[in-house]
Amino acid sequence: MKKVSIIGAGSFGTALSVVLGQGGYPVMLWAREKEVTEGINRTQKNPSYLKEVELPESVSASSSLDEVLRNTDMVLFATPTHAIRDVATTIKPMLKGHEIVVTVSKGIEKDTFMTPSQILVEVLEGKILEDQIGVLVGPSHAEEVGKFKPTTVVAAANSKRVARIIQQTFMTPMFRVYLNHDIMGVEIGAALKNIMAIAAGITDGAELGDNAKAALITRGLHELKRMGVELGASQDTFSGLTGMGDLIVTCTSEHSRNRYVGFNIGQGKKLDEIIEGMNMVAEGVKTTNSVHQWAVKNNIEMPITNAVYRVLFENIDPKDALYELMTRNPKEEKMI
Repeated sequence: MKKVSIIGAGSFGTALSVVLGQGGYPVMLWAREKEVTEGINRTQKNPSYLKEVELPESVSASSSLDEVLRNTDMVLFATPTHAIRDVATTIKPMLKGHEIVVTVSKGIEKDTFMTPSQILVEVLEGKILEDQIGVLVGPSHAEEVGKFKPTTVVAAANSKRVARIIQQTFMTPMFRVYLNHDIMGVEIGAALKNIMAIAAGITDGAELGDNAKAALITRGLHELKRMGVELGASQDTFSGLTGMGDLIVTCTSEHSRNRYVGFNIGQGKKLDEIIEGMNMVAEGVKTTNSVHQWAVKNNIEMPITNAVYRVLFENIDPKDALYELMTRNPKEEKMI
């Protein structure tokens, strides 16, 4: 591997540059903000994200996409899902055609209902083959990855060979990568757990109790399965790292941006006020909108997603949303 290019110098892109640098790879980060790239190149630290983490000497940065992509073998998208289409369209003419393209984004695109890898397949058609595109996701907060705390994730791709290359590229003693060949299931789990994290945050912020949060996480897993299986994913995938694993860490961790959003809503704050005070993107907000649209269009029952949507976008009181969930018609516990 001659070089890995990371599109996006936010917290996770920065953390993965540390992982790759530790593995001995030359890495170049792209950021729009010149103060970020200049700070990285001058001090080997990102002045905006993970400020205390020292980057390996093999990591550099640039605000020029052309420079970042020059002579690269792998392109890693570490942008929010809603930005992938525009950025991929911009870089397409700069690619040579041999590159492996990986996304670590976790979301569902509005209106198209595409996953990050599907967006890349569509946009890069004619330059990058579908088999050259993969994902790297799992329970992995950047704050811990950057400090070499033990982390385990999943590599998935349309090609088993490419999935193995991603695995080999990112594997280090403290960053373990498993293979999973169900790319749809992996991406659905990674996206929808953010919705459930907002709900879990609301339960904490409103002091609804541990019983409520345990039920929410468990029933939330059923919604991941329901959407995933409808789209052709394997039900087993959601018992793994990008299903239950990601749910646990995102619904319970103080590092979770989506739980943070929910917690503050549970405390009585408004969504606009919360978002305005954050310097990082909570993917679950946009994903809630997208998945709610998808569920309505396809007549798929997703009550927790619907409740979160109503709290975020229709200003319903969280306690009223909870009451509606608790007083739904009696049902059998089914695995989907």
